[in-house]
Amino acid sequence: VFIIVVQPKTKKTLAKPGVKNIVLVEGVRTPFLQSGTTYSDLMPHDLARAALHFKPSFNRGLVTKTGIPRTAVDYIVYGTVIQEVKTSNVAREASLGAGFSDRIPAHTVTMACISSNQAMTTAVGLIASGQCDTVVAGGVEFMSDVPIRHSRKMRKAMLSLNKAKTMGQKLALLGKIRPSYLAPELPAVAEFSTSETMGHSADRLAAAFGVSRLEQDEFALRSHTLAKKAEDAGLLSDVISFKVPGRETVSKDNGIRPSSIEQMSKLKPAFVKPHGTVTAANSSFLTDGASAVLIMSEEKALAMGYKPKAYLRDFVYVSQDPKDQLLLGPTYGTPKVLEKSGLTLADIDVFEFHEAFAGQIMANLKAMDSDWFAQTYMGRKSKVGAPSMEKFNTWGGSLSLGHPFGATGCRLVTTAAHRLMKEGGQYGLVAACAAGGQGHAMIVEAYPQ
Repeated sequence: VFIIVVQPKTKKTLAKPGVKNIVLVEGVRTPFLQSGTTYSDLMPHDLARAALHFKPSFNRGLVTKTGIPRTAVDYIVYGTVIQEVKTSNVAREASLGAGFSDRIPAHTVTMACISSNQAMTTAVGLIASGQCDTVVAGGVEFMSDVPIRHSRKMRKAMLSLNKAKTMGQKLALLGKIRPSYLAPELPAVAEFSTSETMGHSADRLAAAFGVSRLEQDEFALRSHTLAKKAEDAGLLSDVISFKVPGRETVSKDNGIRPSSIEQMSKLKPAFVKPHGTVTAANSSFLTDGASAVLIMSEEKALAMGYKPKAYLRDFVYVSQDPKDQLLLGPTYGTPKVLEKSGLTLADIDVFEFHEAFAGQIMANLKAMDSDWFAQTYMGRKSKVGAPSMEKFNTWGGSLSLGHPFGATGCRLVTTAAHRLMKEGGQYGLVAACAAGGQGHAMIVEAYPQ
């Protein structure tokens, strides 16, 4: 009896002659929790440390999950957005807290919602240039406790008070302080260049592309429904359990809440009142969380006995007008990264796009499917096309899983790798928008199983 085995048709690999293959060995993240919940008494480096390695040993951080000796890492780079003043280089504090050698350099990058994307591509650059073989990249955001400053006048008065030498000088300065000086400066998710909040911008973008409230609510419901399905099926294997000091052990995200269109339609607009379409239900929520990935040269990974999950291939960063195109990073990044890698949209098996707002995702999908937009704003002959929804964020996204600004990029890349492994696809495309009118896109190629 002869059994004929038909090999699946594989597309060409994106390996380049003379260029090192760089691989994702493993990716983990803490559960992403709504800010003000179980993590509320921690500091950002506590979360970042948990993603790396944290005692008690049942916390399966990156070190435990990979078995990587903490002396074998050449470099550590983390992304974060709202910095805790005491730990401004959170990568260094987290690595020391996680027991990594004090000889391993670490630095922190910031690029709004693509901060950990920047951390990962920094790692790729360090390896590609031959500086390192093994880099840990990650990201952290902690919205439960953000820096709230005194007003500028009050800060000036306090600094002057610090320099005053005599009691007379001190009393004279104290006498100049007015009640208005005591009003604090609260941080806002707003553009410095335009003073507009991101939610307001998302609402305008949705209106510009004719995205209805119903379309947004339906997409948000899809995100929550798919996230719940993936969680129940045990597909979110990057999530580690974390024994929160002084609190319970958390082992899953707490923002996944499938509702109904009827319930969602009752919510009032959150930013543009009374006629806006962006609400709390179709926006990502303020989230605490951290992520970490182990990135290596393929040669080093195999020499150490690892089975990589994916190759990290071409990537691009893009920038556009922060006023009217603040959240269109994926539209600009997708055709660019496809061209760079010689692929078409049809070649992509898995799409993982960051969901800041349902309106932002729908606007991007409409922009990507518009010849007029491509010709008028992007200087392109034709549209790139919209991804098939059957391949798009099928395990949920930032709307449901949560969005710790500095940590989402690693989640996107790890999820893309896991989906390729599960579904047998070859190419994944990760894309995200970011404050400042910036964006990122990257091709992830499945590692031969």
